[in-house]
Amino acid sequence: MVKICCIGAGYVGGPTMAVIALKCPSIEVAVVDISVSRISAWNSDQLPIYEPGLDEVVKECRGKNLFFSTDIEKHVSEAHIIFVSVNTPTKTRGLGAGKAADLTYWESAARMIADVSKSNKIVVEKSTVPVKTAEAIEKILTHNSKGIKYQILSNPEFLAEGTAIQDLFKPDRVLIGGRETPEGQKAIQALKDVYAHWVPEDRIITTNLWSAELSKLAANAFLAQRISSVNAMSALCEATGADVSQVSHAVGKDSRIGPKFLNASVGFGGSCFQKDILNLVYICECNGLPEVANYWKQVIKVNDYQKNRFVNRIVSSMFNTVSGKKIAILGFAFKKDTGDTRETPAIDVCKGLLGDNARLSIYDPQVTEDQIQRDLSMNKFDWDHPIHLQPMSPTAVKQVSVAWDAYEATKDAHCLCILTEWDEFKTLDYQRIFDNMRKPAFVFDGRNVVNVDNLREKGFIVYSIGKPLDPWLKDMPAVA
Repeated sequence: MVKICCIGAGYVGGPTMAVIALKCPSIEVAVVDISVSRISAWNSDQLPIYEPGLDEVVKECRGKNLFFSTDIEKHVSEAHIIFVSVNTPTKTRGLGAGKAADLTYWESAARMIADVSKSNKIVVEKSTVPVKTAEAIEKILTHNSKGIKYQILSNPEFLAEGTAIQDLFKPDRVLIGGRETPEGQKAIQALKDVYAHWVPEDRIITTNLWSAELSKLAANAFLAQRISSVNAMSALCEATGADVSQVSHAVGKDSRIGPKFLNASVGFGGSCFQKDILNLVYICECNGLPEVANYWKQVIKVNDYQKNRFVNRIVSSMFNTVSGKKIAILGFAFKKDTGDTRETPAIDVCKGLLGDNARLSIYDPQVTEDQIQRDLSMNKFDWDHPIHLQPMSPTAVKQVSVAWDAYEATKDAHCLCILTEWDEFKTLDYQRIFDNMRKPAFVFDGRNVVNVDNLREKGFIVYSIGKPLDPWLKDMPAVA
């Protein structure tokens, strides 16, 4: 029986291994992690991550050919194929601080594999890593090999949170990079055989190691660039009276461009986009390509500009101060259908408003109060370290309360901000919300989910990103 072990039970490792177990009943799959609480959650009825469809897959396989364990060394030594899906946070100090990936967790995983292995292994990079990581891992393993042979493969994930299970069931492509040697090709074939249980062969792409590593960074950079492009257009639309939804619809009808990732918003978030672009910038700089680095840096700058613009619009519209005012924040996750808050634009928007002494009442259907308080009191990049290495009990932000529904959050508020595109925000009783808010009552829609005309008829002053401005807002400067 083929045995697979995945080091790291997070957003990538957990769902990916669950689907492999479901689709390959003849393979034994173990997911290991040093976090006892995380493994306990994977073994409970309350999984540590929310992802539509994940519950059913895990419950179908758990205890049969899918196991979650903290006994890392046992499962690593027994496995034929080891996936490594550990954190690769952005460095906060030293060489490359603020851009380069910190490979501390990767390196310790590689050293542990070398320590406990008693048979030849295929080691698969699953976490997003900078180009040439495979080479570094290869060096650690071969210099500590004790005669054991290792083949390193790169198999980047292309999952979108909220649709991860569907993405795994029907991937656009599975990418496997390996050495162009007979042993390397044999290792590629072994991993191909796993995916071939359910993925059509023409969707399994094989490349060399560097191409696979770079393809992941390039894919995320291209997607983020599309969002920054439409967000840059949204600012121009507001200035000229154009409607960004109409512009992006017209642009998206061009078959060369297509409609995906053209929704203007308060900015992109998630665990990958910013981190991967910073990584790309660092690699370009290290390889003597400053012009290329500056090109990709601009994608991040526009994203930061969009969040700042949103905060400035709120403050300037509300008589240039939000000090002491109750502001309702609807949505804290970085996108709908996930509880993930990593790099969510809501963090920067909330911090911007707290900087002007606003009182925030936050509601999100999937994010806990503890997570919100943690995110608002943590330093940038801290989120990407394993949870046991994050600040244990972050100091609660006094001006922040967490509500149990949208009506509670908006009661007596001066304004409401929609920061996540949860479907339920489209169908709220906005008349009821208006009646219970302070007047003038403002809506700042960072996701273009509300019917602007309908809300204005009810009496709201509405700002919706990239839409023609409310007469109230026209005289208010967008940039402080």
